[in-house]
Amino acid sequence: MNRLSAYPVLVLALALSACGDAPDPAAEDAGGSALAVALVPVQREVLAYEVVASGQVAAWQEMPLGVEASGLRVSEVRVEVGQTVAAGEVLLRLDDRAARSDAAQARAARAEAAASARLAAANLERGRALRERRLMSAADFDQLTALKAQAEARRDVAQAALEAAELRLSWTVLEAPAAGVISRRLAEPGQVVSPATPLLYLIRDQRLEWRAQIAESDLARVAAGQSVRVRSADAIAAQGRVRAVSPGLDSATRTALLHADLPDPGALRAGMVAEGRIETASAPVLTVPLGAVVRRDGMAYVFGVDEKQRAVRHRIDAGRVIGDRIEVRSGVEEGQPVVARGAGFLGEGDRVRVVADADAP
Repeated sequence: MNRLSAYPVLVLALALSACGDAPDPAAEDAGGSALAVALVPVQREVLAYEVVASGQVAAWQEMPLGVEASGLRVSEVRVEVGQTVAAGEVLLRLDDRAARSDAAQARAARAEAAASARLAAANLERGRALRERRLMSAADFDQLTALKAQAEARRDVAQAALEAAELRLSWTVLEAPAAGVISRRLAEPGQVVSPATPLLYLIRDQRLEWRAQIAESDLARVAAGQSVRVRSADAIAAQGRVRAVSPGLDSATRTALLHADLPDPGALRAGMVAEGRIETASAPVLTVPLGAVVRRDGMAYVFGVDEKQRAVRHRIDAGRVIGDRIEVRSGVEEGQPVVARGAGFLGEGDRVRVVADADAP
């Protein structure tokens, strides 16, 4: 009888023990761990758009310099590569002995023809006086007139020959057509020249420019006068300005050629490849801190927090990175709070605890 009366007491104890081990959802929510996060609002900023392109630094005008004489030897080269020259400065001389001889002969022939012309003119004046006194026939007077015209014609021919000889003599000296810097030297003393062969190359006014191919999609935002920041692969930078954009597109690449002046190229040299950033029109855009954006499966997201202190994921269309912030084209609104840092540790629905500083424990 005592053993049977003990069974209800044992069953009641087991039931109470089972009820004590059941989890309490409220206690779990209150006592579990939650990531501390700080929220920042989505901001609207006015930023300048940039068109980024790769191009080459080149001479604004690289002038090939040569001579018009043929078959003459180079006697002297006065310049070296990299040397700055002034307009009209002598760069190179050819052997001019034959040219000087031809000019001297032409000068003597011109003097002889001029003397003959003066004599014919004097004979014609004497004949006119005799003709007025009826001491000379008309035929003889006409002959004197013809002789004067022939002498003047020979004088003019000799003058033209002299000018041609002096021109050929001037071809033996190569002068700088403009100020600039010598970029290439292809002539050496003793070399026989020809009119079709450049001897020197001159970068006019030491002026360089940056040339780049601009994509068709960016062409509408690029115009003459816009500022360009050019930077080479070894971090040589210079400031420039767009001078001209080709009015047509290359049918194969669908790009247009852009020319940007580099008034102060610094250490940049012609032939260097450099990246250029062209500042275009400014526009207001939405931005968030760079650490607020999470990229998963090729998509960009930011996280917010709902009223139950749970993480809410928002897919966005991310744009340009500007310093420590990133442009957001769509997916959030201005002023909307998002997690500033540590978003990479969050998942949809995770419990969070909003604090003033995201680095707080």
